[in-house]
Amino acid sequence: MDILKAVHVGSALLSITGFVLRGIWMLQDSPGLRARATRILPHVIDTVLLVSAIALVVRLQQFPLAHAWLSAKLFALLAYIVLGSIALKYGKTRRGRVLSFGLALAVFLYIVLVAMTRSPLPGL
Repeated sequence: MDILKAVHVGSALLSITGFVLRGIWMLQDSPGLRARATRILPHVIDTVLLVSAIALVVRLQQFPLAHAWLSAKLFALLAYIVLGSIALKYGKTRRGRVLSFGLALAVFLYIVLVAMTRSPLPGL
């Protein structure tokens, strides 16, 4: 695995790990969710993830709208961001936040499967 892909995969792992931790804190109503590092570090990690993704797209010349699997990842990423925001910040009820958290995790798994299979319908 080359360095750029390793940075991308590593930052994706850090991102989902942080998201799961923040989700657990949300479920426990922990003050850790409101800590300064908890509010800043995910943005740093996600910026590295996004920059490495863009660099991979440019280097490999596989642009999202030209490749169905990359388009699927892009749209799933947008859904993940919306669901994650509802789960951790904007959800009005605990039930809605928990549901959004679970759905965000499912979408993340879909993104990983699409990346691994390079198919918008992994397993089919």
